Amino acid sequence: MPLQYTTVIPAHNEEAFIGQMLESLAKQSALPAKVIVVDDNSTDRTAAMALSFRERFRDLAVIRNESGNEHLPGSKVIRAFERGLREAGEFDIIVKLDADLVLPQDYFEKIMEVFAKNPAAGMAGGFATIEKNGQWVVENLTDKDHIRGAFKAYRKECFNQIGGLRPAMGWDTVDELLARYHGWEVVTLPELLVRHLKPTGVSYAKEARYKQGAAFYRLGYGFWITAIASAKLAMKKGRAVLFADYLKGYFKAARSGEQLLVNAEEARWIRQYRWKKMKSKLF
Repeated sequence: MPLQYTTVIPAHNEEAFIGQMLESLAKQSALPAKVIVVDDNSTDRTAAMALSFRERFRDLAVIRNESGNEHLPGSKVIRAFERGLREAGEFDIIVKLDADLVLPQDYFEKIMEVFAKNPAAGMAGGFATIEKNGQWVVENLTDKDHIRGAFKAYRKECFNQIGGLRPAMGWDTVDELLARYHGWEVVTLPELLVRHLKPTGVSYAKEARYKQGAAFYRLGYGFWITAIASAKLAMKKGRAVLFADYLKGYFKAARSGEQLLVNAEEARWIRQYRWKKMKSKLF
């Protein structure tokens, strides 16, 4: 029997975008078994827009989730995802999608081929593009072996083994690190270009820049890996001041003894993996 996938789409005030997302999902050459839209305390017509697609899918659920209005990365969106996950029932592949995407028509056909042909594939995804000067270009914020949090597809066994998603900033990095820790492959498909209609972080509060540094701490990176990762991310964003903000967030988390997202053994493995990866780029 072919593998089936279920999508969970957290959406907070996405009236302007969710129609385009669901239209692209409804046109997939491999359709989802179930679509769950989580209206995360929206004050606009997000839910109504989603419900207008009820005839386009085999199984569409639109559910309300009460939460705060502040848009900080990590906890809010994952709590909404978890609310939707409770309605998912049985699935082979679970997909977390943002509401501001446009997917190529063969996106999930290609993603499902990866899982069907490669039993070791625990996660799979394409690349995000953003519009610049009238052109859609790859959103170059991360390495090419990383799947953006906007469109994560997980094999059920992998998802369960990593303990689901962490409701904190860094969730879309720790999931891949833990998948690799447990022997799963993270597969990226560069030919699958997803249009990201609202660039990453556009609605994040100022506090989010400090939370990025705290996320590096909670991933168990240690200072030197955090410093290198902070410098790299600040350069990619073209804002040198972010480097200091990330380090401030790291030290604040360290001083307060924030709980790591991983245990001690996983943290050691993560540091070894990150050092090995960085060295491979130098030699």
